[in-house]
Amino acid sequence: MEKSTLMKPFTTLTAVAAPIEMANIDTDRVIPVRFLRKLRSDKAGYDPYLFHDMRFDNDGREKPDFVLNQPAYRKAGILVAGANFGCGSSREGAVYALLDYGIRAVIAPSFGDIHYANELQNGMLPVMLPEEICRGLRDQLRAKPGATLAIDLPAQTVTDTEGTVHPFTIDPVYKERLLKGLDDIGLVLENTPAIESFEHDYHAQRPWLA
Repeated sequence: MEKSTLMKPFTTLTAVAAPIEMANIDTDRVIPVRFLRKLRSDKAGYDPYLFHDMRFDNDGREKPDFVLNQPAYRKAGILVAGANFGCGSSREGAVYALLDYGIRAVIAPSFGDIHYANELQNGMLPVMLPEEICRGLRDQLRAKPGATLAIDLPAQTVTDTEGTVHPFTIDPVYKERLLKGLDDIGLVLENTPAIESFEHDYHAQRPWLA
């Protein structure tokens, strides 16, 4: 069996962070449904569709007020959003668009359940912090455009622009999978020796199945 290469491990990340002031950003805002026909298995080529209707007008021109169109935030690797990020329909393309743009983590008070799972499954880290902390992070990022946040998954902390450390929780199983870069396929392949041993013994005891 070949090793899965579908996910990059997530350990630490220091990146420019962009504040998204809206709550209840559903997956249709993250990637409008009309672009889902463009889904590709390699997850490349999705970045033009990320927040498309928020980023561009009807003529395809950038909306200057949208945060990711502002020079300081164009290379953001982290988003800090409002509550219930990724609610709505269960489209994995929303995660593909975030990843292809370069976003590896989203910090928010809460997430849509399916979107939260989709981020984890594709090597993104969804970080849940209290509403007041998320609001404070967004305030810092607006005050210092282009500032970075630091996320440490092993320590389960977010360090803000002033050096204050904010702990977060994550299920130990999800944490281990992110640290190792294991999606569902990779998780199964970790047990390849045991699977192959079982198959060998099973067929050795039942030669008529060959």
